[in-house]
Amino acid sequence: MNEVKSFEQACEALGYEKTIPNFDQAPEKHRKALSAHYQLVIIAEAINDDKNFPNWLDTDQRKWELFPDIVKDDSKPSGLGLSYGGYGRWTSYTCVGSRLCFKSREAAKHCFDTFQNLWEDYFLIG
Repeated sequence: MNEVKSFEQACEALGYEKTIPNFDQAPEKHRKALSAHYQLVIIAEAINDDKNFPNWLDTDQRKWELFPDIVKDDSKPSGLGLSYGGYGRWTSYTCVGSRLCFKSREAAKHCFDTFQNLWEDYFLIG
């Protein structure tokens, strides 16, 4: 796992421009989420450190996705956290691909913990 700590570092690792596109043509209420999604896609690619990941045709390749737990508190109308749980074994399947998946649980947790502000901007309206 690549220990990416910033959007700029992710861009540098991938050889991408360190600029965020202008989303001024999008409705104002969606601009922050679109910018966060763009940055998270680049960051996830750099953390995974593999240009061939994810391969949705490879059913043996494990892919980890984040399922944040949104919790309301007094300081803001909603919050965001990453829930880990389970007593026993469970599996989840989807037929829709995600650009925001990771090669390991540790990589997913690193991305969430390091870039929680971007995850909040992406998931929460406000």
